[in-house]
Amino acid sequence: MLLAAMLVSFISLAQNRLIINADQGDVRINKHIYGHFAEHLGRSIYGGIWVGPDSDVPNEDGYRKDVMQALINLEIPNLRWPGGCFADEYHWTDGIGDPAERPKMVNTHWGGVIEDNSFGTHEFMNFAKKIGTEPYITGNVGSGSVVEMSKWIEYINFDGVSPMAELRKRNGQAEPWGIKYWGVGNESWGCGGNMTPEYYANEYRRYATYARDYGGNTLYKIAGGANNWDYNWTEVLMKNIPLEMMDGISLHYYTVAGTWENKGKATEFNKEEFLETLRKAALIDELIKRHGTIMDKYDPEKRIGMIIDEWGTWFQVEPGTNPGFLYQQNTMRDAHVAAISLNIFNKNADRVHMANLAQTVNVLQAVILTNDTDMILTPTYHVFDLYKPHKDATLLSHDLKSEEVGFGKEKMEALNVSTSRSADGTVNISIANINPDKKIDLDVVLRGIDAKTVTAEYITAPAINSHNTFENKEVVKKAAFKDFKLNKDNLKISVPANAILMVRVK
Repeated sequence: MLLAAMLVSFISLAQNRLIINADQGDVRINKHIYGHFAEHLGRSIYGGIWVGPDSDVPNEDGYRKDVMQALINLEIPNLRWPGGCFADEYHWTDGIGDPAERPKMVNTHWGGVIEDNSFGTHEFMNFAKKIGTEPYITGNVGSGSVVEMSKWIEYINFDGVSPMAELRKRNGQAEPWGIKYWGVGNESWGCGGNMTPEYYANEYRRYATYARDYGGNTLYKIAGGANNWDYNWTEVLMKNIPLEMMDGISLHYYTVAGTWENKGKATEFNKEEFLETLRKAALIDELIKRHGTIMDKYDPEKRIGMIIDEWGTWFQVEPGTNPGFLYQQNTMRDAHVAAISLNIFNKNADRVHMANLAQTVNVLQAVILTNDTDMILTPTYHVFDLYKPHKDATLLSHDLKSEEVGFGKEKMEALNVSTSRSADGTVNISIANINPDKKIDLDVVLRGIDAKTVTAEYITAPAINSHNTFENKEVVKKAAFKDFKLNKDNLKISVPANAILMVRVK
């Protein structure tokens, strides 16, 4: 009898199990982790967000109505603009005043196309207001000047009498916008100037000195941080920039299925390539920890935010499209990358204060794809929609025991989870089952909550490369999920294969 009891206990321990401590947690998941990014790149701005007031495409003051409403529904907390690499060749005065008189330029980074500057500061700030998001602007350090950036901030934020404030008023904006988030350059180690970290740290100090606070508004200044595993860049910036001069330091990480020379196709891949992509996506956890350890040495209170303002998948462009436009389809693989990444950002919310998916419309891991007349929501869009309850919720501690899924010589846990508690006490459980072939029965033990009700939504699809098209827009869509059973403090969930869930317990 004793042996049988021990065997039953062993089997129980071996099951897929999630223990949630619903009454423990003091770290807030900053809503800005769920931010987005719109660069002057391909059809991101022109044709994606902006069509102009005279367009036949249904628009409101030049903004596509369908895209605008989709982003309103998604409740995006912030939007980064104008780049990206484009930011360091963008001169803001070219994008103000009468659109007919604005100078044109060549977008040398992205496709060599003509940029007519019809979408500038006023258009961006007004768009942010229309969709209810906070603007995040990246200033030009690479080809700009201290005075240019200083005047741009004055133009946007100054509430008194000054040349820039008067110019803003003549251009139709009487009141200052009061922007908070400001990036001082982008990828200064690469397209933003090919600088050394020592040189950039000195430049940052100079630019940040003249990035003034106006009218009671305090800028949140973000230093241009490292790419991937460049830990030295983080070390030098944290050491050489006085902490009181910056509020955040950026980190960029893209998930590439193959190599940078052969990134792989967005919709054509096998199970091993699928899982390898997800393994690479999960490496962001190691990057956050190692860069975070360096930051902890100088900032043990974790006041300086890690700002992961470019992340997502990067595949080969779709056949027949401009290679410089970075237009790619979006499948369930992208959805899993989003789910895993957001779960990891949540887990590290004590240090990660903001993140921005690259990008919002028609570029890289977009949440929306458009053509001349129509729009589709991608699987990644639906992940962000599912994960809305995590925004500004309290991160909860949990313990997960998951079976593994193998590929080649590699193995990964099949389940990836994040848990949080909303202000009203609701426990939020996001779950990704990356096993494309097997449903997983998960036992959830709920501690510290007298659970009464459970609701859930999910996305799934028959294939790992399932995606939405203009001909069939709902191959992947959000739906109600019912395959669970609550019994006091135990919740049993049958997690479908190739699925992402949001379960809410109250």
